Amino acid sequence: MNQPLRIGISCGDLNGIGIEVVLKCFEDTRMLADITPVLYASSHAVSFHRKALKLDEVQFHGVKDAREAIPKKLNLVNVWEEDIELELGKRSGALSAYAIKSLEAAAQDLASAKVDVLITAPIDKNSMQQAGFAFPGHTEFLQQMAGADSEVLMILACEGLRVGTVTGHIPLKDVAEAITTERIVAKAKLLHQSLLRDFGVQEPRIAILGLNPHAGDGGTLGSEDKDRILPAVRKLVDEGIGAMGPYPADGFFGNGSYKHFDGVLAMYHDQGLVPFKALSFGHGVNFTAGLPVVRTSPDHGTGMDIAGQGIADESSFRAAVWLAMDVIKNREHYRTISANPLQEQKKEKDR
Repeated sequence: MNQPLRIGISCGDLNGIGIEVVLKCFEDTRMLADITPVLYASSHAVSFHRKALKLDEVQFHGVKDAREAIPKKLNLVNVWEEDIELELGKRSGALSAYAIKSLEAAAQDLASAKVDVLITAPIDKNSMQQAGFAFPGHTEFLQQMAGADSEVLMILACEGLRVGTVTGHIPLKDVAEAITTERIVAKAKLLHQSLLRDFGVQEPRIAILGLNPHAGDGGTLGSEDKDRILPAVRKLVDEGIGAMGPYPADGFFGNGSYKHFDGVLAMYHDQGLVPFKALSFGHGVNFTAGLPVVRTSPDHGTGMDIAGQGIADESSFRAAVWLAMDVIKNREHYRTISANPLQEQKKEKDR
């Protein structure tokens, strides 16, 4: 890549740890070697965090437009001018209105190619909805921006483990009804395509988890596994996708079976994210597959319980930066080999 990657960053909840992890990430100037980060917030808010957290040495440069961003420096686009009152660690629906402004501005610049990728700092979903945010989370917001008919998939990724979910931010009581054979197939295909295009995996192996304890135990503990999930696995195999399952989720993660797969498709949010975060918390990344653009996010929340204490770990945000860079490179490579598959076959033969 000839030019540094322009990374748009939404500030997330202003009373949380989002700005803290951004500042800490770029306090290490080595992170700026190949990127130009652009934070969407206000100089007042960022200065408040910087002073409260004693991160005065972290410099940022105000720019009116992302296209004017200074290469290999932390840049700031002022999305609002007013000096708002911050109370670190306190949830606020009124304050979340500014998180919405930041997200909308960053996403619009991403759509306009003013930035190359988007990294979203954590939001408090309840506060965001109080402020008028009409979506359960970032994933659904970006899905709407990409087009009402688009299908996306939330993937939590770290070294050696990538977990997608068939259902997202919905109540547990609604999960069983939302799971259909068609939906499982669609999400598994998205995971398969993302593993190929975004993660550079050749011939991906995908594990499909069951819904009920013991994957239904032959129907004794629920019929969804044999009536909906198993047919989906068979259909995927018939279409040439390396899918296997359904696997009981507890044993699958407990005995290390996940290590033998490139991707895992869970049926619902906590079924996939609880074991993922237990295995990799602080180093995982939230990635939205199926979008024409690249969006990543750290795998943690707003951290209200530790906000303002200066102890938030920036590792997951740093990993989100690295994954965004990797996805851009992998997509370019995928486009190249898709355009000229014979050339790639020759390279493989030469190796």
